[in-house]
Amino acid sequence: MDSEHVASGGKVPTPVPEDSAVVVDARGSVMVWSAGATQLLGYEPEEIVGRHATDLLAADLPASARRHIAEGRQWATEVALRHREGGRVVVRLRGAPLVDAARRRLWLVTGAALTNPAGPSDPNAAAMWGRTLAQLPLPVAVYGLDARLMAANEVMTRVMGRTEEEMRGLTLWEIEPSWPFDEYDRLQREVLRTGEMIFHEQHGQAPGETREHAWSMFLSPLKDENGTVHGLSATVFDTTEQYWARQRLAVLNDASLRIGSTLDVTRTAEELAEVAVTGFADFVTVDLLESVAQGEEPRSVPPGESVTVRRAAQRSVLKGCPESVVASGGTSLYPADSLPVLALVSGRGTRHRSDDPALRAWVESSPARAATVGKYMIHSVMMVPLRARGVTLGMVHFLRHRTPESFGEDDLLLAEEIVARAAVSVDNARRYTHERRTALALQRSLLPERPPALTAVEVAYRYLPAGSGADVGGDWLDVIQLSGARVALVVGDVVGHGIQASATMGRLRTAVRTLADVDLAPDELLTQLDDLVIRLDREEGPEARGRAEETSGEVGATCLYAVYDPASRRCTMARAGHPPPALVTADGTVRFLDLPAGPPLGLGGLPYESTEVELGEGSLLALYTDGLVEAADRDIGVGLELLRRALSSPADTLEETCDQVLSTALTSRPADDVVLLLARTSALDARQMRTWHLPLDPAAVAGARKVAGEQVAAWGLDETAFATELIVSELVTNAIRYGEAPIRLRLIRGSTLICEVSDGSSTAPHLRRARVFDEGGRGLLLVAQVAERWGSRQTPTGKTIWAEQPLPA
Repeated sequence: MDSEHVASGGKVPTPVPEDSAVVVDARGSVMVWSAGATQLLGYEPEEIVGRHATDLLAADLPASARRHIAEGRQWATEVALRHREGGRVVVRLRGAPLVDAARRRLWLVTGAALTNPAGPSDPNAAAMWGRTLAQLPLPVAVYGLDARLMAANEVMTRVMGRTEEEMRGLTLWEIEPSWPFDEYDRLQREVLRTGEMIFHEQHGQAPGETREHAWSMFLSPLKDENGTVHGLSATVFDTTEQYWARQRLAVLNDASLRIGSTLDVTRTAEELAEVAVTGFADFVTVDLLESVAQGEEPRSVPPGESVTVRRAAQRSVLKGCPESVVASGGTSLYPADSLPVLALVSGRGTRHRSDDPALRAWVESSPARAATVGKYMIHSVMMVPLRARGVTLGMVHFLRHRTPESFGEDDLLLAEEIVARAAVSVDNARRYTHERRTALALQRSLLPERPPALTAVEVAYRYLPAGSGADVGGDWLDVIQLSGARVALVVGDVVGHGIQASATMGRLRTAVRTLADVDLAPDELLTQLDDLVIRLDREEGPEARGRAEETSGEVGATCLYAVYDPASRRCTMARAGHPPPALVTADGTVRFLDLPAGPPLGLGGLPYESTEVELGEGSLLALYTDGLVEAADRDIGVGLELLRRALSSPADTLEETCDQVLSTALTSRPADDVVLLLARTSALDARQMRTWHLPLDPAAVAGARKVAGEQVAAWGLDETAFATELIVSELVTNAIRYGEAPIRLRLIRGSTLICEVSDGSSTAPHLRRARVFDEGGRGLLLVAQVAERWGSRQTPTGKTIWAEQPLPA
């Protein structure tokens, strides 16, 4: 890499080490940062890995380089980079495209080799080049066309734990016949066969190393001037620090997403333990001071006194937490002046190894604890006080016994960060009364969990309780995955507040999910829901209705139900007295869909009408409750206009758009509950879906099975071929035997692999137990055994039976 360091107005040539290399992913984030790059720009790997590469640019890349990057071609250019100390470094960079094991594009960015002043005819040039490779502080090896080792530098022999003479002439599998060297050997032969470079990452222990490392390997073909491959080189970067830095960032990100999802003390403690065990600890316990566990104000921890704590949560990498000497919910006593008490008094986290006398004294203070430490060979412990707003709430223990490395200083910093985040949530939760905790649990049960990756839509939502949030609201939303990659979007509003409104809301949400499972059309679903509301009102009787009216003011509910099909890009909607949805088209136009209003639920006798709308791919659908657009100090038209304005320029992500809508449409704290559900639509293209029309002939079964097997193989889903062919065979056989023309077979590759068989009969299928000598009756039973989900739905022309399989990992 040629470089010029520019400082104080002058340019001083700065030779760049040969190992100056950076790996960048397709999004532009730095994945690997070599020691040479650190020497050049001054940044340590943990400062750079994960950041966008453009953060290092002191000037834009030339247009030619940007064009080559966009086209995935090699490029070379001079560019000014930012030094960590604030200076500029002018470097000639070269970029080479790579592809990882998941076929995602990577970029290897290196420097141009320094021009040898001695010239190519210098007799010392070859010797100097040989010494450079031999002494390069990176593991390097060269292999011939038969994938047998020809040469390896000193660092590679040290990593492999064998001399060059011991390895020369052998393949990697012959050198080390164990995993993952069989995979390395396969990758090398692929490079020799294709002539393409391969980048591979691996975490494990090399034969010549005493601990695990993270390795980034570049397997590059060695070609002559005609492009003929004569061998390959293997260059290895030790990216252990970057690996653990990414792991710690992942744990912190996981903690941000998972900890504090509720205002329940115990659940928050469980989330803390789950994140820590998933991330970096083998066993975690969360103990709360007895006063906190009882919902009282925490008392200070006086030095020199014993402390009683209650076990709020514990998690282990071993099933059932066998290391625990205190059951969840049980109490324990920290002796005076023991390690946990000293940590509680100081408010600072500590880490200890098994040979620490203070830790040994703490362990031996309990025979049960001493026994479990010895049995499970617990060798490293961290104790971190649970503190928030200057108040001590409890203690978190992190232990290792399956992980060979002891906790380091970085682990302690990570643990303190996670515990600090959890402590705020615990402190918030303990402030609420038992009634408030019950109300929040009820609200939480009525909101959907974050849905899995859906083929049809990307969704984001917000729920804001009315006023101070002390009352339980009657608004709800739901996202329901239907058969055929379709999805149902639901928003509803039970009038009023209080426990009765929430109970009604819970019943309606459950009913909608139940009715959605039988694939009712939106207008039919609302009709059934209307009957349910009337029936519930009759069952409760006058006394219950009187209590409901006393609590919420009036009884009633509205609902909007929409079903989107990514195959046809059509959305069918119906509403029962609910505000109309807003649609944002790809060109940014916002319009409120003109749907028949329909009566609110519970009136009875009046019809509901469905409307079908074709949505372009990438359309944004906004469903909401009236609390978003209605307020006592303004007309609803003003609220709708504010909503239109917020949606006319959506943010980059749906989550940000949700926040933007709320901040724009809500000019003050809402007096009513607010629900906002945003859904960005996707569409299935021809590559994700295949359809075949079949004759009403038993001979068509074999052909259907064959084309289905060929299609899943074309999709790269060979692991599902047997199950798919079995499902197709049974469903097509049933359609031919018991159904009517026309018969259609459809395969969909979305978030799952979906097989659908449609016929012209409306008779619904059912499972039955076949007798020993029965010739049939086992088809659907077999389908139910091999499919993850299956079912049927009525169509305008008959019915469709479908079955889903998970995609291979």
